[in-house]
Amino acid sequence: MIECYKTATAGSIERIEAPESGCWVNAIAPTPEERTWLEEELGVLPEFVRSALDDEETSRIDYDEDVNQTFVIVDYPVAPGEEGAPDARQYDTMPLSMVFIPEKSLFVTLGLYDNPITRDMAAGRVRGVDTRFRTRFLLQILLRISQLYLVYLRRIDRLSSATEEKLHASVRNEELIQMLDLEKSLVYFSTSLKSDEVTLNKIMHGRIIPLYEDDQDLLEDVLVEIHQAIEMCNIYSNTLSGTMDAFASIISNNLNIVMKVLSVITIVMAIPNIVFGFYGMNVGLPFEGVPLFDNWAFPTLLAAVACLIAAWIFKRKGMWH
Repeated sequence: MIECYKTATAGSIERIEAPESGCWVNAIAPTPEERTWLEEELGVLPEFVRSALDDEETSRIDYDEDVNQTFVIVDYPVAPGEEGAPDARQYDTMPLSMVFIPEKSLFVTLGLYDNPITRDMAAGRVRGVDTRFRTRFLLQILLRISQLYLVYLRRIDRLSSATEEKLHASVRNEELIQMLDLEKSLVYFSTSLKSDEVTLNKIMHGRIIPLYEDDQDLLEDVLVEIHQAIEMCNIYSNTLSGTMDAFASIISNNLNIVMKVLSVITIVMAIPNIVFGFYGMNVGLPFEGVPLFDNWAFPTLLAAVACLIAAWIFKRKGMWH
């Protein structure tokens, strides 16, 4: 799917039928015919198109002097259930690419899946968007991505807190698996945020993409949001990792307690077997032939008393807890 947008005189974003100077071309999961149109009609380099549609590409910035095109690729967060999410239980990141074509005054975005960033830009939910100013448009997209990271990080923190409360009540595999998924999500976020930060630092130098005075404040806002997201991700990751280690110790301790109680029960229950085992042997026993002791009630009473004494001893030593 390829759509073209341009900022109208009133400042709103309007969809247009064909690309023209100063417009924004948004390509989402282009078909082979659409890829050919991007390369032949718009002049986008084929290697840029291939890189943009590779879900394993990391964040970077590239410039081709021969055609005077700049290629920027960054990672944006994906929530479970959204288009492009590889797993229904954990958060992930996907690449979003942008191409500067100065000769035709075009700004092109390419993505493997529909995403909330380009949807918000196309729907006019972002203020001050002007497709004619490509550098500012790029920074606004990056700001939107960094804000989305913060939203998902806060959501992950709430999910981890709710899961932790469930674990306090009952240690089950479902909660532990969810905690593990959240921990993996934070690892993905941290890796993508660091690579996005490197790309932003290259943009900040202004050698590849020209920066104007009006764009400096916006770039600083993007850097602040990215740094805040990185700090939050590190804090949440350390907290979640510590929580997982604590619950692993709790599970191990609970298992030790269960095994201790079972061992005590086994010892107490073995006493009657010992007593009745003696009376089951064909050997002489004390008080043999005495009417009071020479019947089944005596070994039964003896075994019961021995069990009670053993249970009382274990209770004094706190072995039943």
